[in-house]
Amino acid sequence: MSPWISAFRPRTLPLALASILTGGFLAKANGQFNGAVVALAALTTILLQILSNLANDYGDSQNGADSVHRQGPQRAVQSGAITPAEMKRAMWAFGLAALASGIALLLVALGFAGVWVLLAFFVLGLSAIWAAVNYTAGSNPYGYAGLGDISVFLFFGIVGVCGTYFLQTQTLPLAVLLPAAALGCFATAVLNVNNIRDIVSDKLAGKITVPVRLGPQHARRYHWLLLVLGVGAAVVYVALTYHSPWQWLFLLSLPLFLFNGRQVWARQESMKIDPLLKQMAMSTLAFTLLFGLGQII
Repeated sequence: MSPWISAFRPRTLPLALASILTGGFLAKANGQFNGAVVALAALTTILLQILSNLANDYGDSQNGADSVHRQGPQRAVQSGAITPAEMKRAMWAFGLAALASGIALLLVALGFAGVWVLLAFFVLGLSAIWAAVNYTAGSNPYGYAGLGDISVFLFFGIVGVCGTYFLQTQTLPLAVLLPAAALGCFATAVLNVNNIRDIVSDKLAGKITVPVRLGPQHARRYHWLLLVLGVGAAVVYVALTYHSPWQWLFLLSLPLFLFNGRQVWARQESMKIDPLLKQMAMSTLAFTLLFGLGQII
């Protein structure tokens, strides 16, 4: 595999798309689906996710988290396959591409009407770019202070779902926050699996993630909490908006989350935990598709 493709981390991209798809499904259920908006939102999100992955590769190599003690897949800068200078140039390229895609998204969705709304979303987009880069890169990366979970919950859940929904409908019912919170919890659970795997190397590097703060067993209890809250938010949403038994279709994804929670609890060796990252991401995508179909059938 090309070191660049590996650095893009393709297995993270389905998770990035889940919130966009959810916002699209909810708008479709409301009779206001806009394919161009969803497509541009998906493109922008993919570019931001790749930017975040490249910045993570670069930042962790510079700050010591990618060391001989790390148990996950070897990273591109750490291995020497990509130089730090090359990685920084790629980060600039994807940052600018994400900015251009985001501007195109806002113009298609909002035009030039409602300048304050347009400006607010533009600032939100710049914040997303900043968050993607400064998670582990920069002089004071917030991921090293254990704030990554909050960022993932907000951008992969609340902002992704609510933003995509609003850009299609120009409305935002409070109930939409529930499926947005569900996606945020599941995305945070993916990050938690990653951080449980890397707990030893992160601690040595001074990267104080939530699992480093909590310890391995409490981090696994936290993982179960995220899964329960995610499913619970979806259950409450369907109960509040119920109109068809098809809305419960997402419950078919429940065994996938149960499997993930049990395996994260049972597997103590870092390399045995690593496959659960992809499994959790794909479980989230399965939930998204089942939840969305249940809304529009």
